[in-house]
Amino acid sequence: MADHDTGTLETLTSTLQDSINGYREAAEHAQDSRLKQVFDKFARDRSEVAGELGAEIRRLGGTPPENGSFLGKTHQVFLDLKSAITGRNDKAIVNEVERGEDYLKEKFEAALNATELAPESRSIIERAYQSVRQGHDQISDLKHGLEV
Repeated sequence: MADHDTGTLETLTSTLQDSINGYREAAEHAQDSRLKQVFDKFARDRSEVAGELGAEIRRLGGTPPENGSFLGKTHQVFLDLKSAITGRNDKAIVNEVERGEDYLKEKFEAALNATELAPESRSIIERAYQSVRQGHDQISDLKHGLEV
């Protein structure tokens, strides 16, 4: 079970790293100073969550990933974000950030639906998911506020 938990936690941590990188890129290229602050805050928040997951990985005897996954859908979402940033259109950046948030939320939900997790790992993933879900909802609200 520890190997399964470690693998799940490593996948979630890599996905969080992708999110952190995306938020840093978004903050760097957003025109609106309020958006820059929001993206910087989310990068810090996600870094804290990744640190908590990393601590559980170490407790289980593993080594937490330090970089994002750059595989599959996570990589594609990140590339789409880079494309939006290149255009320096704040609305496009927020749209791509929201897509990344949707993906991140789905990854956490899939992990929580796995019945093989040990109670300690599940508890840490649930706490991290609360942060992810809250961030997802805030970005969604931000996006809808820009559409008005």
